[in-house]
Amino acid sequence: MIILDTLKPEYALQVAEIEKACFSLPWSEDAFMSEIDNPLATYVVAVEDETVLGFAGVHIIAGEGYITNIAVCETARRCGIGEMMLKRIIDICKSKCTFVTLEVRVSNTSAISLYEKLGFETLGIRKNFYEKPTEDAVIMTLNFNREESDNDAV
Repeated sequence: MIILDTLKPEYALQVAEIEKACFSLPWSEDAFMSEIDNPLATYVVAVEDETVLGFAGVHIIAGEGYITNIAVCETARRCGIGEMMLKRIIDICKSKCTFVTLEVRVSNTSAISLYEKLGFETLGIRKNFYEKPTEDAVIMTLNFNREESDNDAV
């Protein structure tokens, strides 16, 4: 059974290993350990039988959520783990933020599809945002106050 937990020291090495397998400029285990003590950071970790399958992180600053990273180990992809973690991050942000935003490689069509499924909208492109390889990023945002604003206009 997959459970969602918060990032704890015993998960940091496994999280860093998933990060290294997924990203060309990965965060280190020490970076994730620092996030545990960061009052602005919240991390959700998907765990099954003490094995980390994925993680997602967000920084909440001045009522705005910025997703820092989200990754699922290769053997557990396409099982709904990314969606499960992202939904938890969204739930956390709903009560604290007016929006949550992220950047994603333009070539990462599966992630873009997931974000769109959960209500994120494309707001723009950051040219040459990523390195190794150089690639543009799509800026995607989920607004939480839109429904209230739309209802006010009716």
